[in-house]
Amino acid sequence: MTPSLASPAPPTATRPRRALLAGSAGNFVEWYEFGVYGCFATVIAAHFFTPSSASGSGGAGPLIATYASFALAFFFRPVGALLFGRLGDRVGRRAVLVLVIGLMTCATTLIGLLPTQATAGAAAPWLLTLLRALQGLSAGGEFGGAVALMTECAPPGRRGRYGAWQSFTVALGLLAGAATAALLATVLSPAALHDWGWRVPFLLALPLGLAALWLRTGLVEPPGRVDRPGPVARPGRADRPGRADRPGRTEPPRTASAAAPDLAAAALPVAGATARAVALGIGRITGWSAAGYTFLVVLPSYLQSTLGASFQEALIATTFANLGFAASILPAGALSDRVGRRPVMLCGALAVTLFALPLLHVLQDPATSTPVKAAALVCAGATVGLLAGPGPAMLAEMFPARVRCTGLGVAYALANAVFAGCAGLVITTLTGLTGSTDIPAYYAAGACALSAAALATLRGDDHLGPLR
Repeated sequence: MTPSLASPAPPTATRPRRALLAGSAGNFVEWYEFGVYGCFATVIAAHFFTPSSASGSGGAGPLIATYASFALAFFFRPVGALLFGRLGDRVGRRAVLVLVIGLMTCATTLIGLLPTQATAGAAAPWLLTLLRALQGLSAGGEFGGAVALMTECAPPGRRGRYGAWQSFTVALGLLAGAATAALLATVLSPAALHDWGWRVPFLLALPLGLAALWLRTGLVEPPGRVDRPGPVARPGRADRPGRADRPGRTEPPRTASAAAPDLAAAALPVAGATARAVALGIGRITGWSAAGYTFLVVLPSYLQSTLGASFQEALIATTFANLGFAASILPAGALSDRVGRRPVMLCGALAVTLFALPLLHVLQDPATSTPVKAAALVCAGATVGLLAGPGPAMLAEMFPARVRCTGLGVAYALANAVFAGCAGLVITTLTGLTGSTDIPAYYAAGACALSAAALATLRGDDHLGPLR
């Protein structure tokens, strides 16, 4: 029996899974690239930020410049979150998700084709920085659109689990990036890896991005989230205390002058209550951002430059941390659907605050056995997973549908710009200035202590009601 074209069939049971795959695929590609960039930071520093890359060295200066480029991409994320978030809230989630994955795929592939400083001279670092900025713009729109899509399509009582897939594919992307780098470091000679092998992971983003693009072109907007011209209830009426919508009531057509205030309000999407929610959201995920990048992205370069580990040893260590991260995310998201977001995320924030320094001392101690170091790395990653699992659903529940893409995207982008994008730059600079090898632990623990205070303000029943 063929459904009528005039009366579309309701979403099938497979629709949430399609939304899950489409939203997750883009996250995987995005974080795969960021993982690769972190793993190859020392190689990229030699090729793009030193006058001669033949030696593959140059002290801390080139590495700091590499992390500055890394941080710059994060500071373009809030711009992308605002730009693509407003587009996603006004036009739809699908259009934004297709656009941002195309932009990310092109920028990442071009990094793999860039001429180095030995070939292009001073233009090489500027070209790399430009592509990183484009990646930052696309990544800013990716999170808000993907999390909004996955949580809005989630079955009742499973928002935490569905939102956790965003973080899980982040872990898979970082893990795939680290594993790809480790594989290349194993099968290629150091000279070949330094000469051309580092380009291969960036070029692999092209087929991965095309697969994600194919998944997203078949998306349909989430049920009940349609912002189109026509008689609709005024946005926010149902959210106002003491006011209920009357059945069947619709808004009368408005004149251009009546619509003008709404257009002005749309130009300021982070005003009033939304701005307060964004600020609170930043506080709640500060620890997630800082600890995640410290343990999962900055770790390889820290182990090499500060503790004298080899490239292969640093990549294997990062792989263990990412395995712990990936293993805890989905259980943490599912648990938060049962007991609430607050206890699970508070547990993660307090664990990092209390144990970051002891865990780092385990890695620093040359007498510690390899299995114990591996277990410490797995635990470090798992504590971050307790924050990242419930985090997307927690953010989605803070904003109504009309500003959800923008609100949660801007909160996530700003937190990551300040506390994640700058992690490598801050840790490398402070370690050089102070001579202390404990800076990564202080950085992660301090951020998680701030997050714990903000997470304590979460309501215990936020996970039970429907999305606004």
